[in-house]
Amino acid sequence: MQFPILLVALLASRITNAATNEPCYGANGIAGVCIAESSCTSSGGVTINGGCPSDASNIKCCSKASCGASPNNCRWSSDCGGASLSGQCPGPAGFKCCQSSAQGFGGYAAPSYPALGACKQVSITGAKKIVAAFPGRIREIFCTRDCACSSTPSSDHCCGKATDMMCSDAGGTPTISGRQIAEWVMNNRGALNLKYVIWGQRIWNPSQDSVGPWTGWRGMEDRGDVTQNHWDHVHVSYN
Repeated sequence: MQFPILLVALLASRITNAATNEPCYGANGIAGVCIAESSCTSSGGVTINGGCPSDASNIKCCSKASCGASPNNCRWSSDCGGASLSGQCPGPAGFKCCQSSAQGFGGYAAPSYPALGACKQVSITGAKKIVAAFPGRIREIFCTRDCACSSTPSSDHCCGKATDMMCSDAGGTPTISGRQIAEWVMNNRGALNLKYVIWGQRIWNPSQDSVGPWTGWRGMEDRGDVTQNHWDHVHVSYN
């Protein structure tokens, strides 16, 4: 999977925390979607303020805690531990009525690790520590890209010093499971030799930021899709 080159100089440029039809965290941390408040209400959902803080004022984090024949809730299909029903939830097609009380995060076989070489040892070691902390939660790991490693600001993937920890069912498939992983990375920054971590259009850098919940991390610009906005993987860069 190829992602556009990440320019470090742009990481904290235009701040847009969420994009319409992309994930957010609703009341009590349940799955939500950033949509127009009117669309949420008409679909039986409820909104909270502040879940999509840099979108237009009518775009809010919408969640629906009860759907279907039994009291199940609307989730991103990647996060459902059972069958999902379409047509009962607000927002895009991937936000469905989950027919399971199970959390649904993960359940993946152990991923393979990139080969040592272009991918540096610090990245492989870091990836292994993250996988060990969250068994079954990481589906796939990417390290390098076909780009030159230079001294100018460029993606750490070009130098083999970053890993994309894929934590949804497929690339481009949204999930809200990465927040816990990203905050663990922050809290274990020393053991990982962390340079920075990105999840859900927010970035945390140990040289610039105070330790705190993901909700307080610096916002990033809207890059236009789930993968580039880091809603299907946690990006970890290493020193």
